[in-house]
Order: sequence, then C-alpha cells, then structure tokens
Amino acid sequence: MIHALNIVWNPSEGIDLGFFMIRYYSLMWIVAFGLGFYFMKKIFIHEGESLEKLDSLFFYTIIATMLGARLGHVIFYQPELFKEDFLSVFLPIRTQPEFEFTGFAGLASHGAAIAIIIAIFYFSKKVMKRPFLWVLDRVVIPISLGAIFIRFGNFMNSEILGKSTDSSLGIKFVQDEYNPYEIVRETGIANYREAYKAVTTNSEFAPLIEQITPKHPAQLYEAVCYVIVFAILFFLYWKTNASQKQGFLFGLFLILLWSVRFMVEFVKESQGGFEGTNPILSTGQWLSIPFILIGIYLIYRSRSNKKV
Repeated sequence: MIHALNIVWNPSEGIDLGFFMIRYYSLMWIVAFGLGFYFMKKIFIHEGESLEKLDSLFFYTIIATMLGARLGHVIFYQPELFKEDFLSVFLPIRTQPEFEFTGFAGLASHGAAIAIIIAIFYFSKKVMKRPFLWVLDRVVIPISLGAIFIRFGNFMNSEILGKSTDSSLGIKFVQDEYNPYEIVRETGIANYREAYKAVTTNSEFAPLIEQITPKHPAQLYEAVCYVIVFAILFFLYWKTNASQKQGFLFGLFLILLWSVRFMVEFVKESQGGFEGTNPILSTGQWLSIPFILIGIYLIYRSRSNKKV
C-alpha cells in the first residue's frame, strides 16, 4: 500500500501589509483577470480590432463572472438562501444566525459559464458587431487560463477538496479540519490567525495534525488539467487555422474543460446540490454533461461553417 506523504497545508490568509490584508484568493482572481486581459489584447491586435471594444468586453466579463458564479452556486447548491438569508446572495455577508462578513464565499463555475455566454452574446451584437461564435472562439483562450488561477485560489483557501485518501497524493488540510472557532478552542489561543500558525510550528499541537485525514487536492488536479486545456487552445489559435472555423475552438473548450470537471468530480467531496444520497453522478457532473454535448455539436457544425 502507498502511504500518504503527510503534506500539511496550512497557509496564511494572504499578504499582511499591516493596514490591509491582500488575500491570496482575491489575488488569484486579479491575476486571472489581468492575464486574461493581456492575452485578449494580443488577440484583438492580431485581429485588427479596436482596444476600446476590449475594455467593454473586460467589463462585461468581470460582472458576468462574479454575478453568474454567485447566482449559480445559490441556485444549484444553496437555493434555500433566497428565503433564509437573501442579502447573503448578493453581498459578502451573512445575517443568519448572526451578522458576519464572509467575503464572496460560494461560487459555481457552471453559473459563471452561463452568465459569460449571455454577456458575450449581448457584447457581440451591440458592441463587437461580430458573430457570436467568433467572439467565443477567442475569449475561451484567456478564460481557460483564468480557470487555472481560480483553482489555485481555491487551494490557498483549502476549499473544494477531494475525498479522503491514503495515497501519496493526500494532503492534510488544517483549515478544512478546523474552522477558526475550533482552532481557537483546540489550542486555547484567542487569535485564530496565531492559533493556525502555532499548530504547524509548535510540537505541542502535533496531535491535532496527526488526526487530520489526508484528502485529494482536487483543486490542483483541475488546475494542472486546465494548463493543458489552455495550451491546446493557445496553440490551435496561433499555429493553425482552427479559429477560422466558427465554433470549433469554443466547442473544443467546452468538451475539454467540462470533461476535466466531470472526471475530477469522482475524487471530489460532494458540494451538495440536487444529487441526493448515494448518487450515480454528482451535481457538478450532471451540470457538466450539457456543456460537453453542446461542444460536440459545435465541433460537428464547424465543419460546414464558412471560414471567417
């Protein structure tokens, strides 16, 4: 039997500037959007398009991503929030059972994907004046790149974890095992940040680490696979004539990215949703299937599309 390497993952929340904390998760979102803008700018210049239109695309994409991801999570995984804590759906807070600033916790990639497609449809008609699929074929390149950093952000936050494992890939996620209230109680250290730090630096708390069950780093599995997805799309756009077939790159993106998501779900902890107990497939897998089927259709259809 292969035993876990007992890697302990217990990062700080972010870069503490004294007067402000730059959280790693937020930083990963900034990197994702920044690099996305950079690569899309190169594409716009290559296509001879106005960079003013890129500014509009960037704005639409940010709004659609954040709003769609949040609404997607609530609709697919926590619909009860609409009735029990409506403000928490749209604001980075919760009011039940008590008021607390939570940040924007709970974002679903399926919701983001749907919202981005809707936003780009509007953008292509009203701003870009280009075919809908023309825009999608190009925007999926920076989107696939951004997905890599979002999953890294999830890893830094110790969220979207895999199932328990005794394989060499297992990681002990301290902040998943103990929330801030629990770590304070277990260590007796009032400041939860100091308590987390003490757990991995003070041998007195070694028993707390020992009882943590290693889990698959599902976020890293996805991130590594998304690197491959990005590389494939990037190569096909710049080195082949794939971008001249409307819908081909977008269809390939849907197949590759959501197939990755479908497969990783097998080792991922349940995120809840409508799957019920003892499901054949998880909620994330059921939601991925339509995207994969649409991708197959678009690639088939692209064979008869006129070159652009």
